[in-house]
Amino acid sequence: MADEQMADDWEQVVAPVPAAGSTGPPARPLDPIDRDILRILQTDGRASIRSVAERVHVSRANAYARINRLIDDGVIRGFSARVNHERAGHGASAYITLKIVQNSWRTVREQLQALPGAAHIALVSGDFDVLLLVHTPDNRTLRELVLTKLQSIPEVLSTRTLLVFEETDLDPDHRAPGR
Repeated sequence: MADEQMADDWEQVVAPVPAAGSTGPPARPLDPIDRDILRILQTDGRASIRSVAERVHVSRANAYARINRLIDDGVIRGFSARVNHERAGHGASAYITLKIVQNSWRTVREQLQALPGAAHIALVSGDFDVLLLVHTPDNRTLRELVLTKLQSIPEVLSTRTLLVFEETDLDPDHRAPGR
């Protein structure tokens, strides 16, 4: 297959993926080649099909089919860039814990998703119900987000803000074995 056709095919591979939580096919076990493909794409989401195929020792067609299957199965949720938030103008980051009214998770999640700077939202167990990661330009904006926007959501009972002093993205190649 010509390189131009492979490039066009790759664009189809990285098309939008259904949202997390959507129903799909049952999970299939991943073999070592699938895990290697995932490791490569986690390290470099822009890796070409040709590069992936060469590194895992399969044909380009096989690599293409495997990546498509991983996307279709919901294993790969999408492709993104790892951002240095401070360099991108967001010098303040915080994890915010929230206690919410019982059975209000879906309503609260929708409102949290609309917050400027919201990067990650998780429903968790323990002393609080939700863990929210936000990136804002500065502490003043962070304070406004917490005191004005978050605490005005009726289902939010309380919040606790944990400032992030330093962040390190974990590179899949440098994680401990078995993770």
